[in-house]
Amino acid sequence: MAVAPPNFSWVESQKLAGLAWPSTTAHYQFLLDHGIQHLVCLCESKPPNSDTCPGLILHHIRIVDFTPPTLDQIMTFLSIVEEANCKGEGVGVHCMHGHGRTGTMLACYLVRTKKMSGVEAIKEIRRLRPGSIETQDQERAVVQFHQHIL
Repeated sequence: MAVAPPNFSWVESQKLAGLAWPSTTAHYQFLLDHGIQHLVCLCESKPPNSDTCPGLILHHIRIVDFTPPTLDQIMTFLSIVEEANCKGEGVGVHCMHGHGRTGTMLACYLVRTKKMSGVEAIKEIRRLRPGSIETQDQERAVVQFHQHIL
């Protein structure tokens, strides 16, 4: 039986969701059952049992905990989401608790797709996913990403 991974929520229905560290086959099956075919892991190591659901493609972008992603890492993440969404495939993104690194990437997604400012995107992700974007460096990464794409 499929079980929702911890801290799972959609940021844009059927397109992009955030979650905490998945660890069981039931977590991965839940993602597949809800239209998520791509899982982006932002942790330093891959999640356990991630190979138990062959329909789920794992993408690994290593970011040290409590640090912001680089511009290249943000662009890699956004291209994964864009390519998957173009094929009608959903994406899930996670770090350990689904707050810092995950929230930062989700805010950058809103900056890019919803034309929000960095500050607006941070506020929206924190509304949708309380506790998101944990450090000033992560906040700065979102604001700088917005300035980069202007």
